[in-house]
Amino acid sequence: MTPEQLSAAIVGALTSLSEAGTITLPDGVPAEVLVERPKVKEHGDYATNIALQLAKKAGMNPREFAQLLADQLGAAVGIASAEIAGPGFLNIRVEAGAQGALAPQIVAAGTAYGTSDLYAGQKVNLEFVSANPTGPIHIGGVRWAAVGDSLGRILTAIGADVTREYYFNDHGMQIDRYSRSLLANARGEDAPEDGYGGQYIADIAATVLAKHPDALTLPDAEALETFRAEGVDLMFGEIKKSLHEFGVDFDVYFHENDLHESGAVERAIARLRELGMMYEQDDATWLRTSDFGDDKDRVVIKSDGQPAYISGDLAYYLNKRERGFDRCIIMLGADHHGYVSRMLAMCAAFGDTPGVNLELLIGQLVNLVRDGEPLRMSKRAGTVISLEDLVEAIGIDAARYALARYSTDSTIDLDLDLWAKQDSDNPVYYVQYAHARLSSIIRNAVDLGVVIDESTFDPSLLAVEQEGALLRALADYPRIVARAAELREPHRVARYLEDTAAAFHKFYDVAHVLPKGDEEPSDLHRARLMLVAATRQVIANGLGLLGVSAPERM
Repeated sequence: MTPEQLSAAIVGALTSLSEAGTITLPDGVPAEVLVERPKVKEHGDYATNIALQLAKKAGMNPREFAQLLADQLGAAVGIASAEIAGPGFLNIRVEAGAQGALAPQIVAAGTAYGTSDLYAGQKVNLEFVSANPTGPIHIGGVRWAAVGDSLGRILTAIGADVTREYYFNDHGMQIDRYSRSLLANARGEDAPEDGYGGQYIADIAATVLAKHPDALTLPDAEALETFRAEGVDLMFGEIKKSLHEFGVDFDVYFHENDLHESGAVERAIARLRELGMMYEQDDATWLRTSDFGDDKDRVVIKSDGQPAYISGDLAYYLNKRERGFDRCIIMLGADHHGYVSRMLAMCAAFGDTPGVNLELLIGQLVNLVRDGEPLRMSKRAGTVISLEDLVEAIGIDAARYALARYSTDSTIDLDLDLWAKQDSDNPVYYVQYAHARLSSIIRNAVDLGVVIDESTFDPSLLAVEQEGALLRALADYPRIVARAAELREPHRVARYLEDTAAAFHKFYDVAHVLPKGDEEPSDLHRARLMLVAATRQVIANGLGLLGVSAPERM
């Protein structure tokens, strides 16, 4: 019995009591009831405080209300008992057969287990990484690559139509600094004071020269443009390649420069003028963002007639909405924290709902540590630690899992020595090893002639405490996925996988899954094998949401 099924049973019990006139609920019976795992396992399998929530509305004492509900639930199929605790909490125990029945359901559902239609019909634009094409992706961008791709997978799992988008910043001063750095390197000169260094600059400058041997004989403006055009394409090609090898691909690569060349900026400004959100002052054009929570109004067109940075944001947001996206989610680094209020105010100025039509997620910094000391330099990138550095140190699976494992609100200190370990201290190894061990049990079962067969499966045989705990963990998976999606927190899936792997190991320590010696396969062996198969499926599904492999052998 899943939490959702138990919630439905409680709603059914409340409905029966209401229809019988035993209780009166002015607002009607709730559509669903929150059930949770109690902190103390002796209190039962699940707990709910619904009696405390509804008793006052029903004009009753909470314990009296809880008793009526407990009596009703006690007669429900699959529920062993419902007991009152404290001022009106209900602790519920589920029959072993009702819990065990979940295992074949998971096996039958396969990769679909844990998916839902919660966001069905919603088009989501998920923008992440969007690193400037002026150097390799640094470690902060790598965090968003792992988290963003995982979030895209999780949102898809709950029915959303997700478009992964990369905003290609090919307009502005950083591109100019990058271009001048390439040209200087090709000429054998030092990088400009505000330019870029590192081996990658030398490599790209050499590649440009190989394609354009006469580039250094051109006038300065033409030479700079040659290195700009070729250098940006080469760098962005490397970024795409690095992300692809990391398991991250995008549906759309949107060029910032297109907004300025297509008239999109002018169209966005015109729309906001129509809405009464723009005004002129001091020879500049302003947006009334302070009307929507920003600390001040923002200049959109400067007094010299040049567009301010926010002009591109206006055009880009309107473009996304015109492409039909219901939700636009943008992932930004910690240095962009100051952008949040103005971006949400911009959303409201267009007549949209901040937090719904536009969401901004801020990710904190990542520090890499080796031998107890922080890493600060990359051999290739020069001043930053890059994606390639991290993958070289611990591998793709460990990198993706480690970066997705923590709340984006927290700074991460990644211990490279820990994440490179091949033992249970390494969280990703611990989860992957559980999957490999489960796969090994299933392979050995085939050799021993133990077959997973739903027609002979007896769920009531899964009555050992550790079996019940593992089944309850498996039952939690759909709720964890939905919660991770709604809160935009992929780390919930990672932590769940570690808890479930621990529950499996505790089960395996006490449960005799396969026959030994001359022992004949029994119904208990087959029941436990079904539980093993269900556990393997859930762990594989969860790892898939994080973009991490589920090895069958380790």
